[in-house]
Amino acid sequence: MVYFLAMQTAHGNLHLEIQTSRKSPVGILRTTFRENGKMRHTQHGRITGCSLEQLKLLQLAFRERVLPVDDPQAFRILDSREYGASYAILTIAKQLGLQRVLYSRPEPWVNSALAMIVGRLVHAGSKRALCNHHPNTCLWGLCGIAEVPDVDTHCYEPMDRLLRRQTAIQRQLTRRHRTGGHLVLYDITSVWFEGEYEASALVRFGDNRDGKQGRKQILVGLICTAQGCPLGVEVAAGNTKDEATVIDKVHAIKADYGIDKVVFVGDRGMLTHSNIEARKDEQDLQTISALTHGEMMALRKRKVIARDLFDERSIHEVTDPAEPTRRYCLCRNPQTAQRERKTRERLLELTMDALAGIAADKRAVTVETLGARVGEVLAKYKMGQFVQWSIDADPDRAKSLEHRLIWSIDADKVAREQRFDGCYIITSDVAQDAMNTMEVVNAYKSLTFVERAFRDLKTVQLDIRPVDHQTDERIRSHVFLCMLSYYLQWHLEQRLAPLSAADGDGPQRRWAFRDVIHCLAQITRNRIAVKGAEFHQNSTPTPEQEEILSLLQVSM
Repeated sequence: MVYFLAMQTAHGNLHLEIQTSRKSPVGILRTTFRENGKMRHTQHGRITGCSLEQLKLLQLAFRERVLPVDDPQAFRILDSREYGASYAILTIAKQLGLQRVLYSRPEPWVNSALAMIVGRLVHAGSKRALCNHHPNTCLWGLCGIAEVPDVDTHCYEPMDRLLRRQTAIQRQLTRRHRTGGHLVLYDITSVWFEGEYEASALVRFGDNRDGKQGRKQILVGLICTAQGCPLGVEVAAGNTKDEATVIDKVHAIKADYGIDKVVFVGDRGMLTHSNIEARKDEQDLQTISALTHGEMMALRKRKVIARDLFDERSIHEVTDPAEPTRRYCLCRNPQTAQRERKTRERLLELTMDALAGIAADKRAVTVETLGARVGEVLAKYKMGQFVQWSIDADPDRAKSLEHRLIWSIDADKVAREQRFDGCYIITSDVAQDAMNTMEVVNAYKSLTFVERAFRDLKTVQLDIRPVDHQTDERIRSHVFLCMLSYYLQWHLEQRLAPLSAADGDGPQRRWAFRDVIHCLAQITRNRIAVKGAEFHQNSTPTPEQEEILSLLQVSM
């Protein structure tokens, strides 16, 4: 016998069917709705372990007839867990087929890896902290892990498996997302560490990009498509030079990622003139980069370029007769010009103040000591090219140090330098019929996608540090996990583009990516008790949550 009671909701008929054909009665929660003229049913859950009378009482609860106002304990929410954000991101991961990219067969370690990848976006923190979130989130259960997660079994062992699959995973991502082009964006950043890592070959002192002097670090190189979709990540020792990583990285990318021909886009710190020269005979590798200031001035001295060719409204392209295959795209940014001029003026002011302080010092010192002080100032502010200085070493004429130090600013040199403020040159050996001038310039500007990825990985969203691992293998695996989380974030942001486009600017801006995650996380799964009967029920999404889920193409 089936007892049936329905309640009209905004999403259709929500009803409880009680089936008594078994030993114990079972309650089935369903929604009934009409689609294309046919009746459809969606099952939300089963209620077991209750007597027939309790289930009937629960049916009455849907009619709001069962809860006496003088008995607040008749209806209780026993616990609530975060559900919406984990469910939405995991659904998108499955829509993208990420679980099959991780491994072709469904295995328990793949479920744990998915939980860590999704968990990085929802609950950024250590692996142990993610395990400890088990009572507060449905993430582990949604990933098919019913038991309480153990950090060794459900985190560290899957991390080891994931690292062994890194090359194969990155190759698959490349095949999926690098269709119709050979452009590869590559950039490097540093991640600093705290603590002792004496046994590590990766954690070393080096040139830190975050100003964290005196801290050991690793280098992280990110490979992206021209649109900024991450394809892979590499980890190098912290004392590795940028240009040294490129020497071997180009061929490694071609081999590991299955790319036959590469247009490699990197900044001026990596693709140096020596690197480009070393690979100029390789027909399957082409580069796009920018010239350093010194290289640009060398072209000017040889009259390959002139200041009048730099125009903020259009981009001029020139070639060097000595190297006809090399293209130079001349660009100018007026905002950058203003910043460079103000920076130079401030540094010159600081240099003049420091030199005046040295000249005013009345203490007797040697000429060598005085020259060393001047050298320290010029090295600190990097304004030596604009300063003319000398020391009068005749003791009969030098009554004080003020007379012994003679210095001045070369105004003509400053004026010549200012004419090139905001000017920069993008260089490439890609043929004109393959990429026109604007395409070359836009390809270089696409490196901002990688810079933004680093910002999200390191601070804004994914908090790649602190790195709570001591072995090099776990450090590599942790960085790879963070990259896969950013891969999901990139796809979420593509779907949320209409929300961002309609958002405000500055203080009026509301929907940063973290705000979207927080909004979805308010959708909870609740364990409810009504007169001794227990069942699970999700909170109803608000209109804002419904809009976000619709943009994400996720049904809940």
